[in-house]
Amino acid sequence: MSSDKKSIQFLIGGLILIALSVVGLFVGSEADPSRPFIGWLLGISFWLSILIGMLFLVMIWWMFDSGWSVIVRRQLEHAISAFPYLAIIFLPLILLSLFSSDGGQVPWIWMNSEAIVPGGHGTVAEDSLYVAKSGFLSQSFFVVRYVIYFCVWSGLAYFFRKWSFNMDKTGDHVNVHRSRKLAAVGLFLCAFATTFAAFDWFKTLNYHWFSTMYGVWFFAACMRAALSATVLSLFYLATREDRLKGIVKPVHFYMIGCLMLAFTVFWAYISFSQYFLIYNANIPEETFWYNMREMNHDGSKNSWWWVSLGLVFFHFFVPFIYLLWYKNKFVMRIRVVAIWILVFHLLDLYWNIVPQELATDSHGGYTVRQFGVHFVDITMLLGVGGVVIWAFLKSAAKERPIPIRDPRIEESINCHE
Repeated sequence: MSSDKKSIQFLIGGLILIALSVVGLFVGSEADPSRPFIGWLLGISFWLSILIGMLFLVMIWWMFDSGWSVIVRRQLEHAISAFPYLAIIFLPLILLSLFSSDGGQVPWIWMNSEAIVPGGHGTVAEDSLYVAKSGFLSQSFFVVRYVIYFCVWSGLAYFFRKWSFNMDKTGDHVNVHRSRKLAAVGLFLCAFATTFAAFDWFKTLNYHWFSTMYGVWFFAACMRAALSATVLSLFYLATREDRLKGIVKPVHFYMIGCLMLAFTVFWAYISFSQYFLIYNANIPEETFWYNMREMNHDGSKNSWWWVSLGLVFFHFFVPFIYLLWYKNKFVMRIRVVAIWILVFHLLDLYWNIVPQELATDSHGGYTVRQFGVHFVDITMLLGVGGVVIWAFLKSAAKERPIPIRDPRIEESINCHE
């Protein structure tokens, strides 16, 4: 099967699944009408986190003039072409939230000024915390920030791709110098966009809570997901597509494995530090976010307690110990841990996004949404994945598999430990 036909199949399949997700948005339960919207956010956030991490890697490698990564960088340049398509897929979630006739369907409760504040008294409009944050939590400003985030990601991706592909055609080193200069500025722009996107789309689901470390957690999660996805894409291109057969060396996987180990430790450090500081301060305005992910009102452990333990032991300890071994950083063995990390990265997103306080009566009582997989979670995860893979294959079919005129290409091809 030709590459063009295969990419079109991914696109058609992805669009069909996204269309099913649109239908699924209107079949939420009466007790939890916003759950399908959360599924939409989960699906797109999984793939968006991978692309953000890949964009960071491209800029980091340009900044440090990394020689071994040149071959790998080209594959990431193909993947980040999907940013504009994710912006379009994200748009219906925002529009439906802004213009929903039923305020209960809004995933971000602060968008519905008449909603009862869970665990409190009165509506969102009467909530003192919302009033204090209303300058930031306004619908119009929310839309403006959404546009800014995707303009930053898409704009950076566009120029890095343009100059890299131009280098193949002209051999003009001005493209290299431009990329390095943009990377120096782009790292800051991307860091701000990624941090505030995490605040906007995840943290404001429980807008009473606040944490200055939350954006760094999302950055660490993006990097782990991107490195894992990179391993799988390299393996596929070197064994199934033959585009990189004989070009990708075991050392490329080893170097990526070292980065995977580093960011596994970094993710654990940030996650633990956030928990430790909030636990130590013991301020109710902060601790409730973790309490929701641990216990029910009667003090019994809820479903999120077991998810929490799963993240501690299987998203940190297992990959950490596995990647300590030298041999586990090579082709077949690193592929296993890459799949493992992506699975638990998705679980990490569930843990951060899905738990919400659901108002159950007019007196402010509430329950916490428990762990569960919704129909829209699956259709969006697969649907957005189809679009991202289509964008990757489409770009890969048009450009060379490696940047043949990059000044460090020989070093990348011949790199060794």
